[in-house]
Amino acid sequence: MIRYGPAGWEYRDWAGVVYPPGEGKRFDRLAYLAPWFSTVEVDATFYRPFPAAVAARWCERVREVPTFRFGAKIWRRFTHEREAYGAEEVAQARAALDRLHEEGRLGAALLQFPWSFKRSEASEEWLRGLFRAFAGLPLALEVRHASWDDPEVLEELAAAGVALVNVDQPRFQRSLAPAARVTAPVAYVRVHGRNHRDWFRKGAPRDARYDYLYGADELAPWAGRIAEMADSPRAPDVYVVTNNHFRGQAPANAKMLEAMVEHRRVAVPPPLLAAYEAALAPFAAPAGDAATGNSATTGA
Repeated sequence: MIRYGPAGWEYRDWAGVVYPPGEGKRFDRLAYLAPWFSTVEVDATFYRPFPAAVAARWCERVREVPTFRFGAKIWRRFTHEREAYGAEEVAQARAALDRLHEEGRLGAALLQFPWSFKRSEASEEWLRGLFRAFAGLPLALEVRHASWDDPEVLEELAAAGVALVNVDQPRFQRSLAPAARVTAPVAYVRVHGRNHRDWFRKGAPRDARYDYLYGADELAPWAGRIAEMADSPRAPDVYVVTNNHFRGQAPANAKMLEAMVEHRRVAVPPPLLAAYEAALAPFAAPAGDAATGNSATTGA
């Protein structure tokens, strides 16, 4: 299966762009996205752990779409801090992820490290500890420094059943290059945008860093890589997550990638099509086909 979707769903600037104008207090944004996108990455779990009951409610909100799966980021306590952690913190971080997994809704649990996390004996041992702490979950590892691009790393990840995330990011010194690595039953792509100016600018606000709309020419190599991953002998479930979230650019590019990989026009939420008509028109199905919605696919 190949699933396409954005990272996160609660952004103020998505009002009237991704979601219908005047959506109202009772409007359920997650439930709205589920028929249109076959995955959404939970961003909130990166900033703090959530109880299992919250994850159960997320599952309830997408109950009408059996093929929908979540990606979920693991608490930054384990990826952006290096102090020793204990069993209680692991249990807190796992609570929501375990519930998603039990419900059959967790596609991947994402360990997202910054560019500054470089390969070393200490870093590799830190990862092994995390793989043990979060054993039983479908893990995906995002590292951004080129020091990790080594056959030994790929072999160890494959032995552990951990997916290496294939990243598109603003390039900086020894940044990890785009690739089509498959090391586990799940393959994962994360597309961050290429806003070089604000990505590395000290003090740049979050929205500025992710303000970037890819053109079709920039996405075409990724469409090829995604198809290559789907055809891997490992026959993975492929997750394609767009993180350039500012003003709904992430869902727009997710739909473009879906159309390019599947070689067909795809259903696009009407507000999103109206907001990005120039970019999306060549890839969007006619309005009468818009009800087709979510399309997790079996391959390219």
